[in-house]
Amino acid sequence: MAAVEKRRPTVVPVAGFTDGGRPTVSRTAAVAESEEDFLQQVGVTEMLRAALLKVLEARPEDPIAFLAHYFENMGLRSPANGGAGEPPGQLLLQQQRLGRALWHLRLAHHSQRTAFNNNVSVAYECLSAGGRKKKPGLDGRTYSELLKRICRDGEAPEEVVAPLLRKIQCRDHEAVPLSVFRAGMRTCFVLLEFVARAGALYRLLEDPGLAAADRRVGQAVLDTLEGALQAGDSDAGAPTRYLEAGSRLGPDSLALAMDRAVVARRPGVPMTREEFLEKAAALFIAKVKPVG
Repeated sequence: MAAVEKRRPTVVPVAGFTDGGRPTVSRTAAVAESEEDFLQQVGVTEMLRAALLKVLEARPEDPIAFLAHYFENMGLRSPANGGAGEPPGQLLLQQQRLGRALWHLRLAHHSQRTAFNNNVSVAYECLSAGGRKKKPGLDGRTYSELLKRICRDGEAPEEVVAPLLRKIQCRDHEAVPLSVFRAGMRTCFVLLEFVARAGALYRLLEDPGLAAADRRVGQAVLDTLEGALQAGDSDAGAPTRYLEAGSRLGPDSLALAMDRAVVARRPGVPMTREEFLEKAAALFIAKVKPVG
């Protein structure tokens, strides 16, 4: 007689049945599905996805601290968080929104065009949110205040950035579209970098004993810088092009300009750092198109 192999019966999960005889989903699966639905309904899933994308864009040295700061700044984006209606409350809310917009603008360098433009859009949305006594939209007063905050926090001398602000500011009650907002933010950040590079250049020219640079040498370098900016006029209206043109100022051209200045040097008034920066910034600002 052939041996009969006894097989252990396969255990099949038994589904529950309702009173009407229809099978029901297991309780564990139902709970998991309801939890996932809840996270999606309240926006947590989308919020976490957006936060992770920001980490990938910025690639910070400390991602955990970055995320903590990101979530700390999440609260003011919704228009539901409008002001209390009293001027002090509105002022505080406005300052908070400006701080949060500035934080988003600094997440990516202006050279990272896609990430920077995305962050500009988020900052614009944050500042455009309406409150109880504020209609949605960005006015010129808020836009101009943000420009001033960027320049002040960038530690650029006021007399250096004032001419730029006069060019790209809007009137207080003027509606500011996203395109103007984006151009103004980019121009402001590029100017700050341009001034920082000019400051580094001045340190190379500075006489440690006098804490100043020879005027002829300084002017020769400025003339060479102006020539480099003139060569970047093929893409007029793009501030980053002028920054790139200035960075292409090669050591050979600088050395030649300085040699000519040294040969023709005569006793004169030294050029201070403030004067050098102001003249260098003026070369850049002259290329910027005014708003309107």
